[in-house]
Amino acid sequence: MARRRPTAFTHLAPSNGPAVRLDAIVCSTNNLDGVFVCPSPSTQKEHHVSVTTAQDRLAGSWQFNPVHSSADFSVKYLVAKFRGSFEELDATLADGVLSGSAKIASISVKQESLVGHLMAPDFFDAEQYPEISFQSNSIETDGDDVTVEGELTLKGVTKPIHATGTLEGPTEDFMGNTRLGFTLETTIDRTEFGVSWNADLPKGGKALANEVTLVVELEFTKV
Repeated sequence: MARRRPTAFTHLAPSNGPAVRLDAIVCSTNNLDGVFVCPSPSTQKEHHVSVTTAQDRLAGSWQFNPVHSSADFSVKYLVAKFRGSFEELDATLADGVLSGSAKIASISVKQESLVGHLMAPDFFDAEQYPEISFQSNSIETDGDDVTVEGELTLKGVTKPIHATGTLEGPTEDFMGNTRLGFTLETTIDRTEFGVSWNADLPKGGKALANEVTLVVELEFTKV
C-alpha cells in the first residue's frame, strides 16, 4: 500500500510583517513504488491575467455620431411584425454613464399614413411628450458582451429597464480617432407606459401585442 505524506508548504514571510511569498508544493504517491513525486518549478505554469473593466473602456468624454447610429422598434401585429424607427437621436457618454433621447416627431414607418395616429394620444402623444429618453445606472461588460441597467422615460412614465448587447472598441480609425459602439436590445410592455391602443379580433384576442422590442446602435468618438 502506498505511503502518504502531508502536503508540504513553504511560507516565506516576516513574522511581524506582511507576507512576501507563499509557495505550495503538492507531492503525490499515486505510483506503485510508493515514491513521492513533486513537480519541479520548471513544470509549473505562471498565469498572468489582464483585466479591462467597463470603466476603463468607457472612461472620459465621448462625442455622439448620429450618422452611424439608429433606434428601431418592433411589435407583433396580427401575424407579423410592425416595425419603425426614430430618425432624430441624441446621446451622451461621459465617465461610464450613457444617456440618450429620440424625437417622437421623427418616427418613420413604411406606411406613412399611420404616422399621424402614432403621434396621437392613442400611442406616443407627441405634442405633450415630444421625446423618449434613457439614462443608465450601471454598465457591465464580459468581453464584448454588455449589460446595461437604467431608466426609460416614455409618455411621461419612467420605468427601469434591462438591456443587453455588445460593446465594440475602443478602436482607432484610419484618421486617428478613437471610436466605440454599442448595440443594445430590450423588451418593454408598452401598456406600462400608457401606450395602450388595441383592437379586438372577431374570434377573440387583440390585434397588437403589448411587448415591444427596442434596438439601438450608438457610436461615439473620444473627445
